[in-house]
Amino acid sequence: MKGFRPLWRPLNTLCSRIAREPGHRRCGQCGAAAESALQPSFGLLFDIDGVLVRGKTPLPAAKKAFQKLVDTRGQFLVPVVFVTNAGNCLRQTKADQLSEILGVKISQNQVVMSHSPLRMFRKYHKKSVLVSGQGPVLDIAKNLGFTKVITIDMLREAFPLLDMVDHNRRPKILPPSPVNPPKVEVVVLFGEPIRWETNLQLIVDTLLTNGNLGSALCNPTYPHIPLLACNMDLMWMAEAQSPRFGHGTFMVCLENIYKKITGKELRYEALMGKPSELTYHYAEYLIRAQSAERKWRKPIRTLYAIGDNVMTDVYGANLYNRYLDEKSSKKSAKALAKVAAVTGSSATAVSQEEELDNMWENELSPPSAVACKSVLVCTGVYNPHTEIPTDGNECITETVFHGHRDFGFEPALVEPDHIVEDVDAAVQLIFKQENYAPQ
Repeated sequence: MKGFRPLWRPLNTLCSRIAREPGHRRCGQCGAAAESALQPSFGLLFDIDGVLVRGKTPLPAAKKAFQKLVDTRGQFLVPVVFVTNAGNCLRQTKADQLSEILGVKISQNQVVMSHSPLRMFRKYHKKSVLVSGQGPVLDIAKNLGFTKVITIDMLREAFPLLDMVDHNRRPKILPPSPVNPPKVEVVVLFGEPIRWETNLQLIVDTLLTNGNLGSALCNPTYPHIPLLACNMDLMWMAEAQSPRFGHGTFMVCLENIYKKITGKELRYEALMGKPSELTYHYAEYLIRAQSAERKWRKPIRTLYAIGDNVMTDVYGANLYNRYLDEKSSKKSAKALAKVAAVTGSSATAVSQEEELDNMWENELSPPSAVACKSVLVCTGVYNPHTEIPTDGNECITETVFHGHRDFGFEPALVEPDHIVEDVDAAVQLIFKQENYAPQ
């Protein structure tokens, strides 16, 4: 109707004017409305390397972005989680590093490391686990819930004759065989190790002997003992001008060595870190936890994943978006099959599908988000001048497809929803998309 003015507009204006009068006690109606308007219905998932930092050097746009995300007391205005494929430290350590870099207090509950979803794999927590990586791997494993942990260094000390590549490390005197050789039941790859030849040799030995390194190699059992891997990044961006080898490169070596020796494919019980849906599901759980802690009433409906790598950040966000879409469309059977495929488990057995679904749902509860949107920045791995093939059937060289072997290449999944210059531009774009204007 021409000339019609909605009643809420003059009411808000009147309340605003009255609120400025001396001695006024704020109207409960307008106060609640204002508070509700400032409550976000979206959450932010930030990658770290190439988005906020390059190596240990913070990017200029990072502090600008986070000045927009906190109030005068340093509290976050929207739920924020940092999702990194790094796996060489504890969550608290990473939170402390981010706090110093960004000038904002970050809690460990806002950090998802590549190994964080291992907390959900309770069935392995009491088994004897061999861990590979660098940093405080023993502390990391125990912090995740594992109780019987063996490191590569511990294994090497028990069996020094197995590590023979470096001639200078070969023992001068033959040591006695260990009385009680450690039996390995599970292998967990946290991230790229320092001595690749040592780690490759001992991990392959473990797989070929079914975890009994004290016995001679006979006919290896297949499938081998469970293998879980975190961080599939082939490359990552540090201070160098070009990307550096990541844990994904180490995994390529391990997979090809195992296949060359046995003629069979190396199998993963689960793959974690981006682009695995397990990682995004865990991150979404932490987003919801923040919202609940702040007593925000609005459910978190949209996630924005900001990253610099199309094969991990964008692919993973789009993959999780598809999962959310299928969940909301009640296509649970199809969604479960895709989840099983992503995590490297069999999609054929119904019991395995149900087990994986129960693990997610029971540990974390169902997601509230209905969409996960990808925002690509140009400050890291992504090169805006590199073209991605539009036909998935084309021959894709390794220089283009940097995703893991077990993730089929789908061109649609590497297409970001938005491309921006840097993380500050990403935050501005998201606020505009959500019509969110914090005071």
